[in-house]
Amino acid sequence: MENKILSVIMPVFNEKNTVLPILDKILEYDFVKEIIVIDDCSQDGTSELLNNYINVHSSIHYMRNTVNMGKTDSLKKGIAVATGKIIIIQDADFEYDPDEIASVIEPIVTGVADVVYGSRFLVKKASRVLYFYHYLANKFLTFLSNIFTNFNMTDIETCYKAFSSNILKNMIITSSNFGFEIEVTAKIAKLNCRVYEVPISYYGRTYEEGKKIGVKDGILAILYILYYNVFVSKRQSFRNM
Repeated sequence: MENKILSVIMPVFNEKNTVLPILDKILEYDFVKEIIVIDDCSQDGTSELLNNYINVHSSIHYMRNTVNMGKTDSLKKGIAVATGKIIIIQDADFEYDPDEIASVIEPIVTGVADVVYGSRFLVKKASRVLYFYHYLANKFLTFLSNIFTNFNMTDIETCYKAFSSNILKNMIITSSNFGFEIEVTAKIAKLNCRVYEVPISYYGRTYEEGKKIGVKDGILAILYILYYNVFVSKRQSFRNM
């Protein structure tokens, strides 16, 4: 694999127990050009840990929101400054194992894909048994999204999404909170680009362990599916494409 091609964008909110081990792991890979960490106004000591950590790691770009802005707004800030040929999203916990980043981006590296989603439902190694209702919600949202996009995807709500950088940097993102997954899926469908899924493992968290998504986010996701697929055109979705 060509060296230094990947920008890893990692939104962080109150992840003091996991953020540094995640960064340590990502820094092991020679194909990572930069890690862009957006601290969404953490209040648990995460910010102090990161400030000390970045002093000895020049490939980490650190930004801190002065107020809590939500995942999508944090990702937008990271996307704007990313310089790698490929961009991938990474959560700041261990629900997704950075050891699988290479397999997620491989179809883009080899030239067969423009966008790759890591699917938790094409199980590669392990998947933690957790909430049945979350499973149903994910399946329903993916099914509903597929109706509009005509994709046969298995997991649109996955964190691991990798993009040829020109696609993501030219996308006009207008959703908020956890709307990113729905919005980008609707918009890449308008491009007729090459989209792949690869199996990944999933080490989910309980709410007691810090999981943040809830019922309200699921309801908003349904509205986002309808809005971005039906009412937003390709011209409204991208700059210069």
